[in-house]
Amino acid sequence: MAPKQSNQPTKTKYDAIVIGGGHNGLVAAAYLARAGKKTLVLERRHLVGGATVTEEIYPGFKYTVFSYVVSLLRPDIIRDLKLPQHGLTVMPLESTLTPLLNGDYLYRDGDHFRTLRDIARHSPRDAGAYDDYSRHMYFMAKAVKYILSMIPPDPTTFNPGDWRELLAMTRHFLGLGEEQFYLLAKLMTMSSADFLGQWFESDPLTGTMSASGIIGTFLGPRSPGTAYVLLHHYMGEIDGAFRAWGFAKDGTGGIADAIARAAESYGAEIRCNAAVAQVIVKNGRAVGVALENGDEIYAAAIASSLDPKRTFLQMVDPQELPTDLLESIRKFDIRGSSGKVNLALDALPDLACMPGPSHTGIKNRALAGAISISPSVDYIERAYDAAKYGEIPQRPFIDAIIPSMIDPDMAPPGKHVMSCFVQYAPYHLDGGWIDEKREAFGDAVVDTLAQYIPNLKDIILHRQVLTPVDIERIAGITQGNIFHGELSLSQLFFLRPAAGWAKFRTPIKGYYQCGSGTHPGGGIMGTPGQFGAQEILKELS
Repeated sequence: MAPKQSNQPTKTKYDAIVIGGGHNGLVAAAYLARAGKKTLVLERRHLVGGATVTEEIYPGFKYTVFSYVVSLLRPDIIRDLKLPQHGLTVMPLESTLTPLLNGDYLYRDGDHFRTLRDIARHSPRDAGAYDDYSRHMYFMAKAVKYILSMIPPDPTTFNPGDWRELLAMTRHFLGLGEEQFYLLAKLMTMSSADFLGQWFESDPLTGTMSASGIIGTFLGPRSPGTAYVLLHHYMGEIDGAFRAWGFAKDGTGGIADAIARAAESYGAEIRCNAAVAQVIVKNGRAVGVALENGDEIYAAAIASSLDPKRTFLQMVDPQELPTDLLESIRKFDIRGSSGKVNLALDALPDLACMPGPSHTGIKNRALAGAISISPSVDYIERAYDAAKYGEIPQRPFIDAIIPSMIDPDMAPPGKHVMSCFVQYAPYHLDGGWIDEKREAFGDAVVDTLAQYIPNLKDIILHRQVLTPVDIERIAGITQGNIFHGELSLSQLFFLRPAAGWAKFRTPIKGYYQCGSGTHPGGGIMGTPGQFGAQEILKELS
């Protein structure tokens, strides 16, 4: 969506300016405008969405360029902003297929008993443990959901309100019961592989499930802390159901478009091709922004939906910030780790693990879900090992979907698009991301997929390869990190992005944060934008 360009005077006065038209920035703008505040969104690109965009890169084929699925978008935001009325439609992504090189596969979908039967083919023990694991994770997701709905209290302050919130949070977690409390402690500290190893033994199941713990991180499945990332993704919620993933009509760009339409319906103005060069600060207070074209626009409040490094180290003069905060932000872990390969296909892929007409029904269901190239924990860990030393993994972890099997409007009739999220793509690649290295990365992805999809190379019409450097350049995210920073224990809750500054404010009066580098973190969630708007409204009101 590319809103009309505005010809407003240079010194127009707004109540609030939001820097960045990603989904969090749009959510912040929508809540501000909904409260009656004159709000302006400034987006550097020609369309809104940030990393949540759909673009027709190849004629007739719509690519979900960066992000690709939706699960974390909070139900209260959908309700508050009436997003379905503005075009949001989320279709369920009900299955995950893990193909294996020996011609077998692991298939899980919405049919619970069929899923258990397929797991039992690999391990009867795993099938017996699957419901117990799901039950525990459901309760953990419900327990942690409590903190998703609160602005982090600051434990270093003597503010009575913060201490009341901390006490209430402590009571909440102590009230979980001994078993669940210890399980939560394990989730916060263990690796996803070790945590899953308490229930499961088969390679395909542990490999595929552990992959949810490394998405968007520069960590391996055996790295401590990845169990929490596993839980973070488990908290995906559609229609009240946890661990529910979906695909938005028109791709993830359809989500950004719906939020933008909601914001505009409340009176917000959205200006594209309007890159902000710097926040204007006078006497310790943010009073406006200077655009790269030289224009200056003024407002009572400025909110940055950019990542913490850009928010604090690029948008403002470092002299306006305390030294300890600058040091914390410079050390904030925001390593780029993932890439994307988008394919336009001339026909439907064939699955080597489901040959012949006898598999037609289940094959079509599988192609309408996720295809996970994660045959074992060792497979993913080896890919991580290569990336650790600045190399391109020759056999990467790939999470692929075929959006045109879910939404036929994504490609011409009889054609398809394939969206491949890839780990690992190290930002600091040995020799740098020159064109030859980018193509080598694309080749590694296609070669890996072709082992499981024999006809793939014959049906590729177009290939878009995006490295972390490309994501940084196009979407404006430091190192191309889709979460705006690692979801590690040292970078969560009242430590995100820095101790003392997790309440969406900054040391500069009138300057706020509302991006994924704040609580509760990354993913197409919208909560950082919602919370950022709430803090702004406290001041403006």
